[in-house]
Amino acid sequence: MRELGRLLRYSRRYTPHLLASVILMACVGLSQAVTVALIKPIFDRVLNPQSADAPVKLFTIPLWQHSVYLDRFVPSGIHNVWNMVAFGILAVFAVKGLCDYLGNYLINYVGFCAVTDLRQDVFDRVVHQDAHFFEANTTARVMSSIMNDLEKIQVAVSHILADWLRQSFSLLGLGAIILQTDWKLALGSLSLLPFVLVPTLRLGKRIRRTTRRAQDDAAELNQVLQETLTGHHVVKSFGAEEIESNRFRLRALGLRRSNLRYVAQQAIASPLIDFFGAVTIVFLLTYARNQIKAGAMTVGEFGSFVMALLLLYEPVKRLTGIHNIFQQALGASQKVFEYLDREQQIKEKTGAVRLVRFEKSIQFDDVSFHYPGAPGGFVLDKISLEVRAGQIVALAGPSGAGKTTLANLVPRFYDVTGGAVRIDGRDIRDVRLASLRDKIGIVAQDTFLFNDTIANNISYGSRYATDDQVRQAARSALAEEFILRMPHGYETIIGERGHRLSGGQRQRLAIARALLKNAPILILDEATSHLDSESELLVQEALQKLMEDRTVIVIAHRLSTIRRADQIVVLDHGRIIETGTHEELASRGGMYQRLHDLQFLEADAK
Repeated sequence: MRELGRLLRYSRRYTPHLLASVILMACVGLSQAVTVALIKPIFDRVLNPQSADAPVKLFTIPLWQHSVYLDRFVPSGIHNVWNMVAFGILAVFAVKGLCDYLGNYLINYVGFCAVTDLRQDVFDRVVHQDAHFFEANTTARVMSSIMNDLEKIQVAVSHILADWLRQSFSLLGLGAIILQTDWKLALGSLSLLPFVLVPTLRLGKRIRRTTRRAQDDAAELNQVLQETLTGHHVVKSFGAEEIESNRFRLRALGLRRSNLRYVAQQAIASPLIDFFGAVTIVFLLTYARNQIKAGAMTVGEFGSFVMALLLLYEPVKRLTGIHNIFQQALGASQKVFEYLDREQQIKEKTGAVRLVRFEKSIQFDDVSFHYPGAPGGFVLDKISLEVRAGQIVALAGPSGAGKTTLANLVPRFYDVTGGAVRIDGRDIRDVRLASLRDKIGIVAQDTFLFNDTIANNISYGSRYATDDQVRQAARSALAEEFILRMPHGYETIIGERGHRLSGGQRQRLAIARALLKNAPILILDEATSHLDSESELLVQEALQKLMEDRTVIVIAHRLSTIRRADQIVVLDHGRIIETGTHEELASRGGMYQRLHDLQFLEADAK
């Protein structure tokens, strides 16, 4: 009920539409009841020529013993019984059709709007999550929740909610008809319903678990699909198409099993209702035969009762199916609400201040850090380092030494587990995240570009940039030459992750993006390590322009790229083991010299 309440809360802002749809669906239910009530005058009056031309009574409301007559609702020019009944049939179906159409539209409007709001909330929550969240959840699983899980919810709160209102009001109207015809017979006919409803309700929890399993299977299938498509070069180069095909088949079979288990569970109610309905009809025919012979019931009354009872079983059958679909939606909502309820580990303190400018230095004050999943595996251990404004500081060392992790602490992609990172003497945990990250530009070795135009990729994050500013950034990054050779220049779509561009072209666009942002602090995660010599020269030239008048932290894999750094910091196993300039470290006989000599020996061997 708590999860259902959370889902329904998203419809609050659309309350007028929801109330209107409820009223319209109530009219649909009343029309269904009136349609059945018209059967009595058809049998007793229209098909009986000997019947007197008295007012046509449809039904009596037991609470006030007030009878409802058809004569009151027809135009005065219609006199005989058949004309009144015929007009009644046409009017009832016209009202029912119009109310059903409008009510169905309104309830779907509410459902689609509510789920759109929920999907936006989930996306906003996910997009603001920290790096720990994305390390713990695969991209495919998150995408499956935002799309597939919410699709299940959307079906429940739009199409199914409309059907639930329709069937509920029809059930009330038809129930009133059979109760006012013969309440003892009605109670006897409905006494078998608990034998259907109790098992159905018990199946609800099982259906919810099955649905959650099916959604997880769908997420695993999406994961295989995403990995195979994005890594298709690796798949082809290793001839692993058959391996991926088998992985996909196994996940697809698991999804099929879960879906069939759901079908088997939710389909039980319908045959149960049909069987007990047949038992009821046999009982009714036996009872009515004796009642009609005794004159206690007319053929029209019995026909109206049986029709109402038969039509009443249909809403019961539909409502049990709707209950199962709501259970399916609740099962799908579990992962969605997990994302909404997850607390962000990187969040602003109450009263955090805006970082207006960067003037003095970045300080790593006795910093320690370990990843949450490995509390005993320290990545950084008591790092103390100062990067003064205007300096170029390079981080060097073997793979796994903690270079990238240390740099990622500056924009607060992670929070330190000990010590503090300070900018101009202020702990970065005390400043607003947006203002902190606004002062930092990043160019990584794995450049990410969006499937958009070149101009939009360069101006990404610089929402007020003009066309002239975008072009100037591209020229400074030595990118305009190849941009103008593209089919549509700056308006060329570059494909997913920029796959239509070379590695050097992607890096120059990333540099142009950083130039346009014009942040005073720059982090370079070795932007040239995957490039050929010609591209590397162009990118290095662009990087020199980018580094001018900025405070730069360079994560170095190729030591040749950091010769001109003001300070080189050598890390190993999360500790600083050497600091100095290139000339000082290259002749000291420590790790930096060994790494330097090894790289140049490799270069000479080539």
